[in-house]
Amino acid sequence: SGKTMLPVQILKDHAQEERGDSARLSSFVGAIAIGDLVKTTLGPKGMDKILINGNPDRNDIKVTNDGATILKSIGVDNPAAKVLVDISMAQDNEVGDGTTSVTVLASELLKEAEKLINMRIHPQTIISGYRKALKLSQDALRASAVESGSNMREDLLKIARTTLSSKILSQYNELFSNLAVDAILRLKGSANLDAIQIIKKLGGSLNDSYLDEGFLLEKLPGMYQPRRLENAKILIANTPMDTDKVKVFGSRVRVDGVAKVAELEAAEKLKMKEKVDKILAHKMNVFINRQLIYNYPEQLFADANVMAIEHADFEGIERLALVLGGEIVSTFDTPEKVKFGQCDLVEEIMIGEDRLMRFSGVALGEACSIVLRGATNQILEEADRSLHDALCVLMTHVKESKTVAGAGASEIIMSNAVLNGAQKVAGKEALAIQAFGQALSALPIIISDNAGLDGADLVTRLRAEHANGNHRMGINVEEGTISDVVELGVIESLQVKMCMVSSAAEAAEQIIRVDDIIKCAPRPRAPDNRPC
Repeated sequence: SGKTMLPVQILKDHAQEERGDSARLSSFVGAIAIGDLVKTTLGPKGMDKILINGNPDRNDIKVTNDGATILKSIGVDNPAAKVLVDISMAQDNEVGDGTTSVTVLASELLKEAEKLINMRIHPQTIISGYRKALKLSQDALRASAVESGSNMREDLLKIARTTLSSKILSQYNELFSNLAVDAILRLKGSANLDAIQIIKKLGGSLNDSYLDEGFLLEKLPGMYQPRRLENAKILIANTPMDTDKVKVFGSRVRVDGVAKVAELEAAEKLKMKEKVDKILAHKMNVFINRQLIYNYPEQLFADANVMAIEHADFEGIERLALVLGGEIVSTFDTPEKVKFGQCDLVEEIMIGEDRLMRFSGVALGEACSIVLRGATNQILEEADRSLHDALCVLMTHVKESKTVAGAGASEIIMSNAVLNGAQKVAGKEALAIQAFGQALSALPIIISDNAGLDGADLVTRLRAEHANGNHRMGINVEEGTISDVVELGVIESLQVKMCMVSSAAEAAEQIIRVDDIIKCAPRPRAPDNRPC
């Protein structure tokens, strides 16, 4: 039979496919490049990165040391690199800190996997080895953890100091770790970080930042209204208060003379007055609205001696409702059913150049505001990010209060456990388990290299110490030696470390599994037929 076989093209034109080794190589290269990008930010002597928005008019510069922020801001095209960006984001949302470590660990695991694959070991073998190694390292980490128990505040302070030591706030470590711990302890175990509000104000130095026990709102009351009220009864509303002027622009009104427009306006004004009377029937002395309040209703509130605050954005009133214990109201026909917000004192205060309203003695005693001061916007942003990380970590620690040694000690504990476990496993898997142990010990090496120390030397010494049972030994970056890090107060929350190791292992596993990358053909643009 004279059939001729024509070559079959499965994918559309311009679609790309990489197979087998070349796909795996491009995955590994991409992921390792991401790891190398952030690894210089690791540890107390890590450096910062400047990220510039590609749009030259909007001079958007971020100066940051936070792994998740760096990765979020760079546009990554490589699919494996995207996976690393995602785990770093997940780590940020889950526990707040360890965003750089998780990326670096994943990329080290992939470096090791690449060596194994070049030795002709099947990816699935590597994966099952990594699984066993992960189990070994988690068990070792759990075994080394210590309950916080009664000295909770001490431990929280140490954890906050450790977290902040690698951030811009490390110069003011005492001040900010105390701020963060006070704020978290005020929450009394409730996991609602919304009750802590961070307000950034330019000017002053980071030293001038403080914790305000009240709730701050960056809005002011209207003209001729009281500036200070005690025992406030607060109505939080979301309702339009701008109908006393006819919206002539949007609506068509047919009138036979200008006098008629005035009548319309009078009618609108009357409607507004009825609405304000309905609101005043609630007998409150503070009225906070999400939307605008026009001059006429503002004047009516002033006559009734009510403090009316307009345009307290969505976030503002959501938070206010939470903190003051009130509900957000949109209709005013049933005053008896409304839940009002309460607080002891509403007053106007100054911070730097700006005037704000401060609500003190609020119903939700947990609430507080942290006011950050700083010389430039970039510093404020970075301080905000660092503080947020610290708050998240403390929050996580309050839930499960176990600590582990920091400064590379836990990594070596895990690494040694994994390497010892590898000797008991027969077959090629043992090589993968060993590789996992090697990757774990890369973290302390990088931390010491960033500090200009000899990483290889310090980490081998650490291994020997840990093998002799001194499990509290870690890297002392300040002295350039190894020392008992628990005595130095460098401890971390168990949960943060656990999350880091398991996320990194899972991400690495996901990338090792890949043997084919297919890119869709880009959608062709329709030709432009418009006349020039």
